Amino acid sequence: QVQLVESGGGLVQTGGSLRLSCAASGGTLSSYTMGWFRRAPGKEREFVAAISWHTDSAYITDSGKGRFTISRDNAKNTVYLQMNSLKPEDTAVYYCAANYLGTLGEMEKAYDLWGQGTQVTVSS
Repeated sequence: QVQLVESGGGLVQTGGSLRLSCAASGGTLSSYTMGWFRRAPGKEREFVAAISWHTDSAYITDSGKGRFTISRDNAKNTVYLQMNSLKPEDTAVYYCAANYLGTLGEMEKAYDLWGQGTQVTVSS
């Protein structure tokens, strides 16, 4: 069973950057479309970004376009979310998720596996 572990969260000032990592154990991520989601305090979990398992095509939600980049390194079994120009409204717990042989998409229910999350806090 593949397990996902996120890391790289922390406290950063407005305008700063963080790179989140999602590492897999117990299997390979190469056959999974990978997504990043986030849950801000008092809000529903929402989609942030996804990257296809076979084309490396990426999809970034409007709030992240121009600021966030998703990438993957299958040799390291890791997916990344580079976040630049961070804003206080980016404060959330960030989760990575995996969708086996899945199409690129933002529907939570399409993702089979989830990590525990990593906290990102952006101070104003």
